Amino acid sequence: MGEFRSFETERLLLRPMSLDDAAFIFRLYNSPKWLQFIGDRNLRNTEDARVYIKDRMLPQLNELGFSNYCVVRKVDNVKIGACGLYDREGLQEIDLGFAFLPEYEGKGYASEATNTLVKAAKNIFSLKALQAITRLDNTGSQRLLEKLGFEHAENIKIPKDPAELMLYQIQL
Repeated sequence: MGEFRSFETERLLLRPMSLDDAAFIFRLYNSPKWLQFIGDRNLRNTEDARVYIKDRMLPQLNELGFSNYCVVRKVDNVKIGACGLYDREGLQEIDLGFAFLPEYEGKGYASEATNTLVKAAKNIFSLKALQAITRLDNTGSQRLLEKLGFEHAENIKIPKDPAELMLYQIQL
């Protein structure tokens, strides 16, 4: 994993997810807001999470050089969330996604992590634009995307998700 980029902010380390993060992914992907706003990924135990990382995250990391990043608080080395750049079916551009455990929301961590990844998308990965999707009732994510400079383009549906989603985009 050493050949892939990690990113640091004043308070956070963003490093590519690895198989060692399975217990954390299991907890995050089964947190109330994840299930409400992103959806059930059918991870019922740590082994399911390990397979998900191996089959869904690592192939994109190996192919594109970026994927899902584990957000670690530097002061105590605690895993607090995930933030990533995803090649998502149904979207034309790379998708910025983020989720944090409930106890770490409202502390500016999501803003810090996503801002760092938007800059990396432009300056490190040479992407020209990003998109992001969020459910209509996820006002917290909408506010963060707008703060980052994303603009609401339209409402869409993507494969394997029955919900109507708000599509945001930004030119880099």
